[in-house]
Amino acid sequence: MIEATDFRDGMSLLATAVNVVTTKGQSGLHGFTASAVCSVTDTPPTLLVCMNRTARSHVHFIENKTLSVNVLGAQHEPVSNAFASKMSTEERFKQGSWTELVTGSPVLEDALVSFDCEIEDIQEVGTHSVFMCRVVAIKHGYQDSDQQNNQQSGTAESLIYFNRGYSRVGQLEQAEIT
Repeated sequence: MIEATDFRDGMSLLATAVNVVTTKGQSGLHGFTASAVCSVTDTPPTLLVCMNRTARSHVHFIENKTLSVNVLGAQHEPVSNAFASKMSTEERFKQGSWTELVTGSPVLEDALVSFDCEIEDIQEVGTHSVFMCRVVAIKHGYQDSDQQNNQQSGTAESLIYFNRGYSRVGQLEQAEIT
């Protein structure tokens, strides 16, 4: 039998994107830092988001039935830390600038990309809920909010989590127009 600690130690060596997942609705405004996010299919556009059922905001995501996945850039480490902390919701959302798209769930204005979703199905697996989320809107922060800064530097880096620490990876090249 595989021990939970052995599994967690092994999974710490799987590099993952860092995301802040948010919701807003009748049950209120909430968010958390997540690495367990992935694409399911592009037809219809669907994401999978995993959330620990013991998280204080878990019930609010279920009740609101919407969420936004904000993919963090290297500059967003303080945002990630805030949403992974025991800070109040109000304190968390003081980190960064927020807007909204279709569902009303908060979208980080300068996220690399944000996916605005409706939760279509929830499956319980062990300690976690697996949300199947239909994407209803996408905001490309790299092309929108940071376009001027990125054109000057020519790069954008993604914040990833590996071996229980943050790292930066990637480089998006701007096409040079001649």
